Amino acid sequence: MNMKTWTPRAAEIERNWYVVDAEGQTLGRLATKIATALLGKGKPTYADHMDTGDFVIVINAAKLVVTGDRLLSKRYHSHSGHPGGHREEGLGDLIQRKPTEAIRRAVKGMLPKTKLANAQMTKLKIYAGADHPHAPQQPKPLA
Repeated sequence: MNMKTWTPRAAEIERNWYVVDAEGQTLGRLATKIATALLGKGKPTYADHMDTGDFVIVINAAKLVVTGDRLLSKRYHSHSGHPGGHREEGLGDLIQRKPTEAIRRAVKGMLPKTKLANAQMTKLKIYAGADHPHAPQQPKPLA
């Protein structure tokens, strides 16, 4: 009996384009849908060691909803590497300054912490308004 494990080849991977309207949607629930599509987990050709995911376009990122007191309590930290280089910013301030960054960080935290995640993040396109330049790809709405 010769049983072999099937793995997709690069030519067999089908990449679809999806569009998501973030208006009125909750940040975490939206991020899980996006991360699942970027990983390709809903496909029969899914392989965790390969990038089998789809492209995702997020529009109306500025009209995102955050539940509870997360706008005040959620903090993002960064450090420049220099003495006194610690920076801290709240989620509310981040959404005011750059609404696309809040979605990007939420989705990035749900992807694996490998080099593969960097390739998957390049397939995520986020726009604050309703317009996007990806109409020629004919994106379908993400279920």
